[in-house]
Amino acid sequence: MKFLRKILFPVVPIYYLVTWLRNTLYDLGIKKSVAYDFPVLAVGNLSVGGTGKSPMVEYLITLLQEKTQLAILSRGYKRKTKGFRLVDVLSEAKDVGDEPLQFKRKFPNVYVGVDENRRNGITNLRTLHPKPDVILLDDAYQHRKVKAGLYMLLTAYYDLYCNDIVLPTGNLREPRQGANRADVIVVTKCPVRITDQEKNRLQKKLRIKSHQSLFFTTINYGKELIGVSGKRSLETFKNRTFTLVTGIANPKSLLDYYRSYGLLFTHLNFADHHEFTTPELKMLENAETIITTEKDYMRLVDTISHNNLWYQPITIQFIGDKEGFNSRIFKYVENNL
Repeated sequence: MKFLRKILFPVVPIYYLVTWLRNTLYDLGIKKSVAYDFPVLAVGNLSVGGTGKSPMVEYLITLLQEKTQLAILSRGYKRKTKGFRLVDVLSEAKDVGDEPLQFKRKFPNVYVGVDENRRNGITNLRTLHPKPDVILLDDAYQHRKVKAGLYMLLTAYYDLYCNDIVLPTGNLREPRQGANRADVIVVTKCPVRITDQEKNRLQKKLRIKSHQSLFFTTINYGKELIGVSGKRSLETFKNRTFTLVTGIANPKSLLDYYRSYGLLFTHLNFADHHEFTTPELKMLENAETIITTEKDYMRLVDTISHNNLWYQPITIQFIGDKEGFNSRIFKYVENNL
């Protein structure tokens, strides 16, 4: 795969030009974006994945759900359906996508919708009763047909967008200057003990603009796994071998954590949002114990019969100035309601 990306380097200037031209047309108003008179927040990244978007969306849901009538809108990546669908706790990942289903099952009182056409999705969500007054767009940074009121851009500490180039050789969906559209930039997956000097270095390296706010987060791994038969302490999996299944963009942080915890496992690594084949599902059914990510669990729990299937919960933790972040979000929402 790395070799293929290298030989495709001549395509990089073409991809760069096409995405740059598209953004320029939107920036100049030649291509039209639709803005709204209520709060619309967009969370996304420049890279193709691995920035910790899902736990950030869940943090925002927790932050806003008590004070607003909140709705989440996603395209429902890799679902087998088209058009607008309102996600239910009984929905299946194949119909609505794994991440939207994860959000709905964790936050059942929040509207979750999927639509590849975000304008259409917003219109449909606003017909619900009670009507949502805040809409959170999941993975919509490049969806320029909708103009969000606040853009949040995530970038992983070990894989900063400023060190990357566009597809197909790099991992960026658009040129680095696309970061200028962001109102809030969050460096995710940071070392817990990141210093103020390192934060200042990153601020200069990312060329943070005067209108932008920069924050830093790290990952918290829950000490209890959740599965079909309840909860179980991660400690109980020590001194026994299990199968770790990951279908995410970058499992490095999870692997490092489990190894540092002294866990013994066989790692089955699949592509992000991997659609498991029948032979793969049969193989997994024969595994004694399976631990996976929450996103992968949403795809597996309804497709295999396994009494020892667990997922690793994760949350984000701000490293300094959590209140500054919360205040920035609340201020935007309150000023636009």
